[in-house]
Parts: sequence; C-alpha cells; structure tokens
Amino acid sequence: MPIRKRTTCLILCALLLVLALPCLRGAALADDSPGNKGNVQEIIVYNWLEDIPQSVLDAFTQETKIKVSCKVFNSQEEAVASIRDHQVYDVAVIDGRFVPALAREGLLKRLNYQNLLNFKYTSPNFRGLVYDPDNRFSVPYSWGTTGILVNTAINHPPVDSWADLWDEQYKGKVAISASYPREALGLTLKSLGYSANSEKPAELEAALGRLLQLQLEPSFLYRYYPDFGTPAMATNKILVAVGFSGDLLESQKNGLKIEYILPKEGLLLWGDTFVVPASSRNQNAAEVFINYILRPEISAEIVNQKYYASTNEAARPFVHPGIIKNTAIYPTDTMLMKAEIIEALSPEGQRLHDATWQKFLDAYPKPQ
Repeated sequence: MPIRKRTTCLILCALLLVLALPCLRGAALADDSPGNKGNVQEIIVYNWLEDIPQSVLDAFTQETKIKVSCKVFNSQEEAVASIRDHQVYDVAVIDGRFVPALAREGLLKRLNYQNLLNFKYTSPNFRGLVYDPDNRFSVPYSWGTTGILVNTAINHPPVDSWADLWDEQYKGKVAISASYPREALGLTLKSLGYSANSEKPAELEAALGRLLQLQLEPSFLYRYYPDFGTPAMATNKILVAVGFSGDLLESQKNGLKIEYILPKEGLLLWGDTFVVPASSRNQNAAEVFINYILRPEISAEIVNQKYYASTNEAARPFVHPGIIKNTAIYPTDTMLMKAEIIEALSPEGQRLHDATWQKFLDAYPKPQ
C-alpha cells in the first residue's frame, strides 16, 4: 500500500477508535507540570486567531509568570512560509501534513519530553502517526472536519453534497476562502469522485475547470471566510460556505441560523499539532506552555469554548456532554468511514496543486 494511503488508513482508524473509548471516570488526574525553569519572561505563540481562549493564556501567565505574545496567521501556507523565513516563534500550531517537510529542512526543534510529562494524556490513537512516528517534533493538539455551512434563514432544498455548491440556486452566493487551497481543491476533487489528495494532472485540471464554474464574487473568495463578524450571511448575501465545525457554533452564538453539513461524498479531516520552530529562543518555556495545554481540564476548556475536538483522551470527561454528542464536532464512526484526511503531497504533487490553485486565483481580480 502506498505510504500516503497507509497514512490515511492509520489516522482514520485512530479517529474511529478514539470515539469508541469510554470516558475516564472518578479519580482525580495527576498533574505533571514542570515549572518555569529559567528567567524567561515571554514566549511567542503563532496560531490561528483566538484559537486558544484568552482565559487559558491568562491563567498560564498567572501560574508560571511567563507572558504569552500571540502572532496570528490566516492560513497554514502562510504559517509555513513564515517559519521558512526564520521568523521567531516559540510555539506554532501546524497541521500534521506540514511537519515532515519542516523537520527535514531543520526548521523544527526536537522536543524534550522531560518538559512534556502531560503528553501521557494524549490518546495512543493519535501518537506515532506516519508524519512523525516518534513524535520527535510535534505534539497532537486538535482535530476536526471541513464541511458546508448553510444559511437556513432562506428556504431551499436540503444540502447534503459537495456538488450542491455548484447548484444554480447558489450561483454568486457561495463563499470559500483563498486561505484554504488544499481544502478547496480537495472538496472539488471529491465532488468529481476523485481523491482529495490526487496528484494526477488530468484530475487536477478537471477540478480547476469545476472550481471556475462557481463564479464567486472576488471579495468573498479573498476575504477570510467563514468570517461571521461580517454581515454576509446575516444579510443573505451568502447562502453556503465552506467552513469548520467551530464556525457553526460561533455563528449560532451570534444569532445566525446556520446548519453544518458533512457531505455524503465524504468529509475532509484535519489535525493540528504543536511544534517548536528552530527559531525559538525559549524552548524550555515553550514546552512548559505546551505541557500546560495538555492538562486534561485545560484541553477540555479549549474544546468547550472553541468547539474543536481534542486529541487529549483524558479531557473527555471534562468536555460538555452536548459537545461530545454533537456529530459536527465528534463525527460518528459511520461518518468517518468515507472521510479523507488532507495529506502531505509529493514535491511534484505539491507543485501541481500550487499551480492549479494559482490558475484559479488568477481568474479572479483581487478586490481593491
């Protein structure tokens, strides 16, 4: 079996198994937390916008006296480019598919597990995956799905397929983000019956042609989407958008009538990890921070506020039952059977994907 197929099988099996694990009950959990073993006063964490609640960051600083300065990226491609540019970060959140290349290029520090004793709470099903077999460079953090957000304020036929994005009734009212090229190409490939990780030129050419048929408004393509701080869905300018489970609950908190659909062709999976870039000047403090996040109750607090599934097995008893039962956040094993994780591509495959995506972007003028 090719290495990428083995990777997908292993990760999907891991996800299936972790959903079946019984919740831990009863006894209090031991807390193995190294203190601040130096005079470091501040670390730089490179992450998605507000991915870790401010309350967690404040509590960490209060306990360790280490301040956290947050730097934000809008896409993983942007984050990887910044790390390759040797910008200084102490902790970065990176999708697992980027770990092998960054490690090969010497851009990640090897982790010191004497500072990461809470790694023991990470589900065995998420350890030792093919992209980092010994977890030398990465600590699994969170995982989730890519699906379709549907504006239910407007009456229209049910959406249950990636192909529905191309339905004439949604013409000009579909939102995807230029920040997620692999997801956009992946879902388009799946809508055509191909693998989301296809490296075949003919299949990518077909996906390009299909993407161009969406006829998106450039402002919706280039704006960070789903971004429900804008009135696009509230004013019905957007009816369907490619997004994530966390976007669903955030939008509902803001009073929008949104449904999250896991398409019948098979959903897309992602998995974020913590890494320490080679540019870090404070590796010890960086690992103290990661270890803090790995505490079960802290991992659960992040899930409860941000609605993304955790790789932390011991966190499950602390997660709100409604979240555990929400299949948009924790899909059932049946839903996962057709799932496909976005994988690392071969160098030639990456070039093909990059070229295909650039052709797509070139068809749309950037908004002024």
